[in-house]
Amino acid sequence: MNILCVIPARYSSTRLPGKPLSLIAGKPMIERVYEQAKKAKRPSKVLVATDHELVYQAVEGFGGQVMMTSADHPTGTDRLAEVAAKHPEADIIINVQGDEPLIAPEVIDLLAGAFDDEPELSMATLMTEMDKNEYNLPSAVKVVTDLNGYALYFSRSLVPFPRNTSQLPVYKHIGIYAYRREFLLNYAALKPTLLEQTESLEQLRALEHGYKIKVLKTDFTSIGVDTPEDLDKVNEYFRRQKL
Repeated sequence: MNILCVIPARYSSTRLPGKPLSLIAGKPMIERVYEQAKKAKRPSKVLVATDHELVYQAVEGFGGQVMMTSADHPTGTDRLAEVAAKHPEADIIINVQGDEPLIAPEVIDLLAGAFDDEPELSMATLMTEMDKNEYNLPSAVKVVTDLNGYALYFSRSLVPFPRNTSQLPVYKHIGIYAYRREFLLNYAALKPTLLEQTESLEQLRALEHGYKIKVLKTDFTSIGVDTPEDLDKVNEYFRRQKL
């Protein structure tokens, strides 16, 4: 399979303007993400998709592959679909968020492997067991799956609700996705759905339209960078690791 890893890097951010170019231990964040993605074994190519000339120049500057995309895309999925449309050679497209400088290469390969023996699989993502201090945080998205590992629902609320004492763990969704190319193009063309708009979770569009999403378990936990405080945490991590 030809696997393309795409890193969407939108320049504007309400809480952290110019986020992709924020410095982490002396390098732009987008370079840190790119370096990690390049360590994965399965992708044939890693590509940054951006909407801003400064990010484009930064990626070219460190020798990365980059594509300029429209600044008018309402969602990350739409930006990803623009890339997919111009890469017909790709069988699988893996979306690694541009604000995940600690992304583990192994989870990229894990997602790629989900398609090896499932020819009907259209979409896959990841989950990890959630810390109890995140249960009531809307920013920590929860996911529940069926007995075969396919998503039943994603929510910003606590699911399942522990009405009865239970040993059931709560799983946190990790927003890294893999798609078959043709499905991605069709998915991006679907109209937004009410559950998607209510929870502000794009993946619910796929479920509402009847598509299955495979959710793989992993021990990987990350520090996504959404705020200046997150950026401080990641820089502290790099300082401790002397990276």
